[in-house]
Amino acid sequence: MIAIVDYGFGNVRSLMNALDFCGAEAEITRDPDDFDAADRIMLPGVGAFGDAIKAIRDLGLERPLNQQVLENRKPVFGICLGMQLFAKTSTEHGAHTGLGWIDSTITRIRRNADLKVPQVGWNELQISGAEWLFQGLPAKKNDVYFVHSYHMICNDPADLVATTNHGGPVAAAISRGNLTATQFHPEKSQDNGLQILQNWLDHDFDA
Repeated sequence: MIAIVDYGFGNVRSLMNALDFCGAEAEITRDPDDFDAADRIMLPGVGAFGDAIKAIRDLGLERPLNQQVLENRKPVFGICLGMQLFAKTSTEHGAHTGLGWIDSTITRIRRNADLKVPQVGWNELQISGAEWLFQGLPAKKNDVYFVHSYHMICNDPADLVATTNHGGPVAAAISRGNLTATQFHPEKSQDNGLQILQNWLDHDFDA
């Protein structure tokens, strides 16, 4: 069973539909007992970093999530804002501390005359690691769907397994142990996104 963390940010129904298409059983929940019972956890999200991390803390979810992810080593998948919440810090509308699961910070994509921010729409992936996550994607036209103004800067380059080009390399996916996350929305990325979700569902994290 997949526990989708419900902390009030994002349309989790589209993710539920994608997981259902993949044949996975999922539940939208904010009950720590459900996190404990689940085989895996997903942390989706859209919106502002500061508001989201405050909601997680106000709901008392940070401690049980840390227990499952850091202590029990349960596989977790972050999506969009959910990926950004993995970071130690964010500079979005002030200074904020995140969950700190990945040694990284969140900063705004640099704007210039030819570059639109936020990045909205389809963009190709440049894959550099965690080949299991991208198995089955076409060598070309591996486009996925992005909606974001801020991106992750990883202090350990090994954590960054895919980028996309938006005025330069922008973090698209990270992977470390039981931690996986994408800046793009796999649930909105049609066949490519469904393949990525299926790869995560099928991956043996204990191997």
